[in-house]
Amino acid sequence: MNIEGKNVLVTGSNRGIGLALVQAALERGAARVYAAAARKQQSGVAAGDVRVVRLELDITSEEQARRAAQTAKDVDVVINNAGVLASYGVLAAAPADVQKDMGTNFFGLLNVARAFAPVLAARKNSAFVSVLSVASLANMPALGGYSSSKAAAWSLTQALRAELAKSGVATYAVFPGPVDTDMVRAIDLPKTPAQVVARAIFDGIQAGTLDIFADPMSREVGAVFAKDPAAIEKRFAAPM
Repeated sequence: MNIEGKNVLVTGSNRGIGLALVQAALERGAARVYAAAARKQQSGVAAGDVRVVRLELDITSEEQARRAAQTAKDVDVVINNAGVLASYGVLAAAPADVQKDMGTNFFGLLNVARAFAPVLAARKNSAFVSVLSVASLANMPALGGYSSSKAAAWSLTQALRAELAKSGVATYAVFPGPVDTDMVRAIDLPKTPAQVVARAIFDGIQAGTLDIFADPMSREVGAVFAKDPAAIEKRFAAPM
């Protein structure tokens, strides 16, 4: 799918990968970009570009997701990028933090998919994109609660892929490794710039690659995981 001339919606668009996705969509000639975020003020989102439509969308709210779908009735590509990292080791994490991760990373994804499925089904050559994590493939115990929520989101994305295909909608899964964003700034690992990841995501969509590994670390992990999933589990279980 070529993004030129398409209408694109990005959740979590106010910073990090989301902001980079908005900018990359504009660079690739998107006709309109719906920049959705939980907070109204998004001063960093392509200020002055008339193609940008700002939407208030907290993906944990079914009602806000429905309202966004009513506004963005012409959207061709929905990229659910919004996510949180609230819970770490599963034995020590506060239940509320684990619930926050699940509420956003799993149920938020479901809210967006349910709201926009009819919109995408009514368009030709449309796509739903789920931004996950390499931690969807195997649990990182240091981020155990977060990893669990992303694994659930990957399973949900697989279910969506089958269901949305009945309406002609392609479903893409993205598995980033550590990206240089506020979410993981305190984690001492090499990180890929968000702009590089955003460009790789659109490259994958254009190539029709349904499972997108958007940075060097994730591509290496994906290649090993395809041959030996247990090896990735052992690697991720090592102390960070």
